[in-house]
Amino acid sequence: MLRTRRMTRSFEERPLDPELVERILAAGLRGPTAGHTQGVDLLVLEGPEHTGRYWDAALPAASRDRFPWPGLLVAPLLVVVGSSEAAYRRRYAEPDKAGATFDVPWWHVDAAFAALLLQLAALDAGLGALFFATHHPPAVRRTFGAPDEWTPVGTVAIGHPAPDRPSSSAVSRRRRPAAEAIHRSGW
Repeated sequence: MLRTRRMTRSFEERPLDPELVERILAAGLRGPTAGHTQGVDLLVLEGPEHTGRYWDAALPAASRDRFPWPGLLVAPLLVVVGSSEAAYRRRYAEPDKAGATFDVPWWHVDAAFAALLLQLAALDAGLGALFFATHHPPAVRRTFGAPDEWTPVGTVAIGHPAPDRPSSSAVSRRRRPAAEAIHRSGW
């Protein structure tokens, strides 16, 4: 599955089985979290009414004329993955974590784990998935009533891949050979 994994940028408009959606969402929350903080929340948008509201907030209609992947706009499921830095700061102020520092923003790392697990669960179910940046996070938060401390890290589109699977310019880039990226016993 991992060797054939590709980002899907065009989806069919057919809905997903609700039981399958629940399995995918459960998988997204099974990842590790720093200090077992569990500071990742998923905003689940299913069906054209809810996904349409997302696109209205994140990609206003005037920008859609130039949007290179119109098939993405019909994905039946969007999961906005976000985290709360404040939740991690509160957790790491507790006695068992006293003195710990944040050399890495673990709230973003944990959100990335959740996004990857959502994608892998979708692929495992025979679906397509795409992780992309959430544009206009304040507008997305406002539209769906999310708290200010929740930061949308990215969005995962999930659905049945359309047969006309367009790709991006990234497809022409070769994958780095393992020997260039793996450094054994030193750089």
